[in-house]
Amino acid sequence: MDFLLLSLWIAWQSCLVCAIPIGARPHSASIVDFGAIGDGVTLNTLAFQNAMFYLSSITATDKGGAMLYVPEGRWLTGSFNLTSHFTLYLERGAVILGSQDPSQWPIIDPLPSYGRGRELPGGRHISLVHGENLEDVVITGENGTIDGQGAKWWRWSKLGLLNHTRGHLVEFVSSTNIIISNVTLVNSPFWTLHPVYCTNVLIQGVTILAPQDSPNTDGIDPDSSSNVCIQDCYISNGDDMIAIKSGWDEYGIAYGQPSSNIHIRRVTGQTKRGAAIAIGSETSGGIENVLVEDLVAVSTKSGISIRTGVGRGAYIRNVVLSSITLLDIQTAITISGFSSEHPDNGFNATAFPVVEKVTVRGVTGNTLDRPGRILGIPEVPFRDICLEDIALDATTGLTAWKCTDVEGYSSSVTPKICSQLSENNTPDARPFQLPGTFW
Repeated sequence: MDFLLLSLWIAWQSCLVCAIPIGARPHSASIVDFGAIGDGVTLNTLAFQNAMFYLSSITATDKGGAMLYVPEGRWLTGSFNLTSHFTLYLERGAVILGSQDPSQWPIIDPLPSYGRGRELPGGRHISLVHGENLEDVVITGENGTIDGQGAKWWRWSKLGLLNHTRGHLVEFVSSTNIIISNVTLVNSPFWTLHPVYCTNVLIQGVTILAPQDSPNTDGIDPDSSSNVCIQDCYISNGDDMIAIKSGWDEYGIAYGQPSSNIHIRRVTGQTKRGAAIAIGSETSGGIENVLVEDLVAVSTKSGISIRTGVGRGAYIRNVVLSSITLLDIQTAITISGFSSEHPDNGFNATAFPVVEKVTVRGVTGNTLDRPGRILGIPEVPFRDICLEDIALDATTGLTAWKCTDVEGYSSSVTPKICSQLSENNTPDARPFQLPGTFW
């Protein structure tokens, strides 16, 4: 068991408060060794690519791995690919700047669980920092920054000037044993941090920033991934702070890889256009065994948002959200089966998602619009939806919950919740408990 795998195993046993120890690599180099110039103007794509080519030749034979140091400076670059058994280390004051030239973000195939780019049909721009089919990778440092310089991308998207889906800032595909810690990620063109088809991912002590009006700048999107721990992060952005996904309609159903065993805790932030914590709406591979706790969101459109829809299929189940503070939130809790965005006309109109065993407890704060909506699907009503110890001040907006096609249980909910979630329901509808060691 190498040092990274051991560190990850320890983290998932307790989701440690302290920093996960990251061992030194036996080989290292600085980006300046490859001719890079950190003036914010010189394009260093070739330097980063050459550095990765050189270090990957070392890690191919020495599993102890190699480390690339990025010193203080502003290092302009296009996209580059990481390698296995590797650490990208950003020193204090180091800024990796994403080029604003789209040709520096090459086009790659769409993800098979999406069937097309998420934003537009066809392929998609690769992420700025990219890894695929890797193991044992760390991105860390002294709170250095990766800046996607997304403003032009956001403008092009709003004006309909793009031919392909915008790139993520950092993406890992089909990779295992990944740590991202003690870095700042800002101004992503699209979703910021996207582990997809990954296993054993630790995201800790990460700050994610983008303007509140920046489109689709999700913070962290675990997607068809398992054994994911996200903790001690601050996120302020233009879409969902954290969104758990698992593929889109018929493509996600066919790919069939769920997101499972996900623990999120001690996350703080705000987003005026998204949710503090979202599940979906792309849920077609299934989502299960999710624990969210100690979340604080301020001035946010939605607190908890669980979304799916006809055509998604699969399931959302075994979800617990607890100890959540929501201040100046438009809508505190939304669980809805009416997401209607599809990749194409090939979706299955009889692929009904199952939503069951969802517990929300220990939520406090105030709402500006309404406390919540729980809107099941008539053909497959939501089951075992349990809310308890919810205290929301709704004096500035509507006080009534809206509930349809849902069965479950409630206790100590203010404002009083709909009759479909009654304290008198049968014991098997009582709050679901997750085992304490599944992650």
